[in-house]
Amino acid sequence: MKHSFVYLASQSARRSQLLQQIGVAHRLLPTGEGEDAEALEAWIPGELPDAYVQRVTRLKLAAARQRLAQRGLPLAPILCADTTVALGRSILGKPADAADAGAMLRCLSGRTHRVLTAVAVHDGRRSRAALQVSHVRFAAMPAAAIEAYVAGGEPFGKAGAYAIQGAIAGWIEHIVGSHSGIMGLPLFETAALLRAAGVALT
Repeated sequence: MKHSFVYLASQSARRSQLLQQIGVAHRLLPTGEGEDAEALEAWIPGELPDAYVQRVTRLKLAAARQRLAQRGLPLAPILCADTTVALGRSILGKPADAADAGAMLRCLSGRTHRVLTAVAVHDGRRSRAALQVSHVRFAAMPAAAIEAYVAGGEPFGKAGAYAIQGAIAGWIEHIVGSHSGIMGLPLFETAALLRAAGVALT
């Protein structure tokens, strides 16, 4: 069965822009008033980053499927994704405040870390998923640069306290992996999942 559009169960403007980049028609499927999206991202002590990001994506997909059914919307595939930043076995989530953001960036400064993005698509019959892992190395960042970046507000709401497409890019020394995956939606893996689900790509 062919589908002319997909539901994007995400509030990320970046993910919507990335889908547009590869010609995927999509409609947003935002969370409702009674849903606690943050609760789905709770970390289980001892959980490794790859297991964490894949579990959270599965939970997001299950919630989105229920949301679609409850709202009585036209049937179409649903796309969910989650991104996390890992330094060794430690997960660096979204910073709680400026102090937390600064601490994360100081940890990343001069080191290589991983960015893991899990993607899942449900086509009405079955679910398919993929995990993309990239390695990102930051040059050593002076304290003043970190303070200025945090003061600009960009770290907030971002895993690892940074957005690769933003001002921090001038401190990124090396990348091995997927630039779009680091942004939040690896396009190669996403396109493969959508084609398998029968979604039309231009």
